[in-house]
Amino acid sequence: MKKNYFLLIGLILIILVILWIHPYEIIEDLQKANIYYIIFACLIHLFIICLRALRWGFIIHQTYKLKQNFVVKTISLFAGNFTPMKAGGEVLSAIAGVEINKISASKGLSAAITERFFDLTVTSCLLLGFTFFTPQPYTLIPLIGGIINTIVVLFIYFINWREQAWLWIFDKLACILLKLRFNSKKVEKMYINILNGVKNMVQHSISFIDFKNSVILLILSLISWLFECFRLYILFKAFNFEISFVIIVILYLLSNMIGVISLIPGGIGSIELSQIALFSLFSVPQALAGTIALTDRLITFGIVNILGIIFSTLYAKNILKEVKKMI
Repeated sequence: MKKNYFLLIGLILIILVILWIHPYEIIEDLQKANIYYIIFACLIHLFIICLRALRWGFIIHQTYKLKQNFVVKTISLFAGNFTPMKAGGEVLSAIAGVEINKISASKGLSAAITERFFDLTVTSCLLLGFTFFTPQPYTLIPLIGGIINTIVVLFIYFINWREQAWLWIFDKLACILLKLRFNSKKVEKMYINILNGVKNMVQHSISFIDFKNSVILLILSLISWLFECFRLYILFKAFNFEISFVIIVILYLLSNMIGVISLIPGGIGSIELSQIALFSLFSVPQALAGTIALTDRLITFGIVNILGIIFSTLYAKNILKEVKKMI
């Protein structure tokens, strides 16, 4: 129910953005836009999904299964669009991986968390590195964003590669449940099931991640995020506005981070508002900033959601069965 409230807040924010900019100004900007650049931006986003599918396949040692990996990644991105902090993407990656890639749930969850780890590692490095190229007085903006991301990276490292961290968390959780007078046998059963799953997950993470694989994953993640930013850069070109690519990288990564922190499913509304505010800091007209932000969201949401609905429909029954098994 809370998730629905957050989603409703996001939709209200989108409506307020459109009304704030004025619909006729959005339409006027769209009429002036270069349609070929917009089509190019759509193709870039499809390429990004392919890159993420390639990375997924590399982690689970199934790089050759291009179609299956693309389906799994699209379903996970689709789920992320409608869950707070995009956390549903990791869960659906694991569940879809069980059904489509025929891997264990622990391996799928480990792979999904590993993806998030390398995504945040890359975005942290980009934000911290580009701090030195950010004009005054905005230097602190990417610096703070990079520090927050780094803290999350360290947290993910401990839960995905350090079994002791999980043990500590579940020990505390079990104590709380027992104090709340939950059935001790059920708590013990849940504790054992979770503990076994965690052990398998951590073992997979440790066995896979070595220096060579880490470098490859960092490169794939870096290319993926740079193309995300390049897509937005192309949209600025479509609307005939010149802006530094470095600034685009900083603003795009920060707006995505704000979208995650907001807890609104998929960052709906919060990402658009943050992009308008951040773009405006760098002299982008408010109406144009809103139009570009909405166009970019329409491309990313549109492509992923259309494909996600199609693939989810095809695999919905089987995925639902896997969900019931896990519960």
